[in-house]
Amino acid sequence: MASQDKVYQPKDAVTAGITSTLITGAAGALVSSVQNTLTKQNVTAWGIFTRTGGTIAVFAAMGGTYQFTKLASANLREKDDSWNTAIGGFLAGSVLGMRFRTMPAVLGYGAGLAVFLGTFDYTGGVLTGYEKDPSVDEYDRKQQLRKNRRIPISETINDLGEGRGIYGPGYEERRRERIKQNYGIDVPAQSMLTGRRDEVGR
Repeated sequence: MASQDKVYQPKDAVTAGITSTLITGAAGALVSSVQNTLTKQNVTAWGIFTRTGGTIAVFAAMGGTYQFTKLASANLREKDDSWNTAIGGFLAGSVLGMRFRTMPAVLGYGAGLAVFLGTFDYTGGVLTGYEKDPSVDEYDRKQQLRKNRRIPISETINDLGEGRGIYGPGYEERRRERIKQNYGIDVPAQSMLTGRRDEVGR
């Protein structure tokens, strides 16, 4: 059956960007509060905005930039792949590098985060290993894996030869003919079957 091309469905990049900005901004506020608590000076609770508020801004800007750029790139390219993640990671990393106010930091942080996120998405995007398809039965999946790894008997015989429990079709007849040709002994078929059972039993 011919595979059908998957039609890309556009996503709302603006809404996703705003949502991501709020979520990462909240995470930045939590980190900022920890930073404010660990300062040696006696500061008020407003210090999370006045003293370490830059952390909130960086978190919010990185999250919003990454999510918006990722979905906007997917909408423009009409493809949902790892390149969108890498592009979003580059711009998000560049936002982090802007804190150092040098171009090498902007490019370095952008490239580093792009490679990390792009590779992570390309390899499945999960830390627990390969994600199994929930619609496929576990028994059928394992049977398919066995079929993919199973070597044909003809290839095994060519590599190892017959014997030691490995026998191809017509083995008894070929062995009987070799014994008769080499030793002049006519072995009955029943004796060959009995000898093979004894060999397998050993």
